[in-house]
Amino acid sequence: MSMSPQEYQAFAKEKEPPRSILGNCLKAFIVGGCICIVGQVITELFVHLMKMTPEQAGNPTVAVLILISVILTSLGVYDKLAQFAGAGSAVPVTGFANSMCSAAIEHRSEGLVLGVGGNMFKLAGAVIVFGTVAAFFVGIAHLILGTGGQ
Repeated sequence: MSMSPQEYQAFAKEKEPPRSILGNCLKAFIVGGCICIVGQVITELFVHLMKMTPEQAGNPTVAVLILISVILTSLGVYDKLAQFAGAGSAVPVTGFANSMCSAAIEHRSEGLVLGVGGNMFKLAGAVIVFGTVAAFFVGIAHLILGTGGQ
């Protein structure tokens, strides 16, 4: 018995468990919000303990969030969080760090250059390119509108 691709798609769709869109959105909102709260707490710690301005605390906060994400990915915790939260864990900078770290861990047996270096940027490359192109068009829009990037 062989199925055509269309028949297989219909069969797979029929067997797929129903998904709660509202529930998924709520989980993504809560987890993404909690990640942002952790980031805000880290920023406040830099501001109050290190006597930084909020602007100065931004870069170290992102670095600490990336470090936490990489550690949790290495321990296998972030992947479980991502399965639960979906986009809520993928959208903040921690999701990008998770994708980079996951690819590096997965391909480390192939060597540093061809394994880690070559495969780590397969997913991340698209994000970097899209971000660069989006920034270019936003800059052009600011130039045309005369806002000067403000």
